[in-house]
Amino acid sequence: MTTSSVTLRPITDTEFADWRDRAATMFAAGVGPARGLDSEEGLKFAYAETDRLLPDGPATEHHLIWIARDGAELVGSLWIGTKPRIPFIYGIEVDGTQRGKGYGRAIMLAGEEECRRLGYKQLDLNVFGNNAPAIALYESLGYTVSSQQMRKEL
Repeated sequence: MTTSSVTLRPITDTEFADWRDRAATMFAAGVGPARGLDSEEGLKFAYAETDRLLPDGPATEHHLIWIARDGAELVGSLWIGTKPRIPFIYGIEVDGTQRGKGYGRAIMLAGEEECRRLGYKQLDLNVFGNNAPAIALYESLGYTVSSQQMRKEL
């Protein structure tokens, strides 16, 4: 599937281990501070959650993990769970050297296109409140707040 110059293809078993490490590290960076965990605890939690959600790795039923490429160049990845009635984006990654080039938008649009092709009418995601660039991207793509969690430091 292609949107703009970005092509999504299923992740391979060979690529999965490195992707899992990147996915857990990215999740830990957001979930750790949100849950008051230090970096080690956050990473441990992130690996446990990733492994719980993907017990069969890339072959786990109801999970779509794609590698995003622009031609031959790796530009990122996208992970969508399809078990509930509304699919859920667990993770989008844009390679650090590729940020600021529109790949996040292209990857999201390609994922939306695939979900439409599969018959879905909506797509959910979660974004940590301190991730202003991601919030701006999602809002520009038409995502709206459907629930909100708040916290006060005492």
